[in-house]
Amino acid sequence: LPARPVDPALFTQESTYAPTRLPVELASTLLPDAYASPEFFALERERLFATSWVAVGITSDVAEPGACIVVEVAGRSIFVTRNRHGRLRAFHNLCRHRATRLLNGDARRVGPRGRLRCPYHNWTYDTDGTCLGTPLFEGSDVPAGQEPIFDTSVAKGFDRADYGLLEVAVESWGLFLFVNLAEHPAPLATQLGDLPERFADYRLDEWVTRRAVTYDVAANYKLIGENFMEYYHLPWVHPELNKVSKFSDHYRWQGPGMYTGMCTTPVSRNSDAGGWDGLRPVSSLGAEDADSGRFVWLFPGTALVVLPNHAFVLFNRPVAANRTVETAVLLAHPESLDTPAAEDGIEQLAKFWDLVNRQDLEIVERVQDGLENPAYRGGRMCFRFEEPLHRYQNMVIDRMVGLDRVPAGDEVTMTRMFPDP
Repeated sequence: LPARPVDPALFTQESTYAPTRLPVELASTLLPDAYASPEFFALERERLFATSWVAVGITSDVAEPGACIVVEVAGRSIFVTRNRHGRLRAFHNLCRHRATRLLNGDARRVGPRGRLRCPYHNWTYDTDGTCLGTPLFEGSDVPAGQEPIFDTSVAKGFDRADYGLLEVAVESWGLFLFVNLAEHPAPLATQLGDLPERFADYRLDEWVTRRAVTYDVAANYKLIGENFMEYYHLPWVHPELNKVSKFSDHYRWQGPGMYTGMCTTPVSRNSDAGGWDGLRPVSSLGAEDADSGRFVWLFPGTALVVLPNHAFVLFNRPVAANRTVETAVLLAHPESLDTPAAEDGIEQLAKFWDLVNRQDLEIVERVQDGLENPAYRGGRMCFRFEEPLHRYQNMVIDRMVGLDRVPAGDEVTMTRMFPDP
């Protein structure tokens, strides 16, 4: 293993990652600087988050024309909306005049009549990004009697058609909104791989948000993901979850695509400490889906849990090498909510997931503390339980060294990770 600290110039060289490129039964974890170095973080933000389809929100949050969400991707403020025809549009959240931020982070609509007005000089845009008016040059509700001040005759070489909002690629799948900052990104389907097929019976595009909470985490976003990808820690970190998600019921569940996947089956009933019951399951599920929990980490930074009766999502926004802002969202299908006891069920699920999530965040913050100690130079993979981590870390390495490829899937659809004795 290399000595610490690593020269930042080595972060984009294949040789740096040789210990992690080995087969999982021989491999070591990513170098500690991948979690602690500001220089690695800056490169990673550009090479991973600025080139990938990043899940940024829930489709039901922008269900109507003019509805919007404001998000941050790779340090850029972006907003996603729907135009008057219901088509998804996304743009950099800045005015083309002097780069003023157009929408505040808590905005939920772009403005009256689907128009965005810059708070600085009142340049005005529609939800297709078209520049409708520029008071310095023409129109845009110039106050009566002041028209001569904004006389367009002195504006030379200006055409407002050249000054529309800066567009960002946007697509949706299931319950997710995705954006991609690349100039010519590959289709979202390339990154998703076989996930749409695997989740076809869940009708994820119909699910709606019931609860949302934000956590400020003193840890690298990858630690949150790697903790999510394995159940090795369940007996010691999650005594309550371990009662309803038994160690022996876990399987690896991943095909081709930029994701890692795990499955627990059968779905256990609640214990006294809570669990996953509480809502009616979706009726369209086949026998396997109706008795399984699916756990998927979407590259680069989003967790998706889908059970027969609810879904749980973690959007992880990297802020620094050692800090992540995480938004947890609890969702359900309207069919599962159509009972008098549904609200009580949602509340019970929200409390259980908050308990589990706080346990996870406490432990990953302890991992972050250890990774920042120069004495630590990396550790060995526990291959039986940590193959998804190895798969994910190699996706990260690919992007850091300039490779753009999608990992293949397992030969067997479900691989039991805790063999019978």
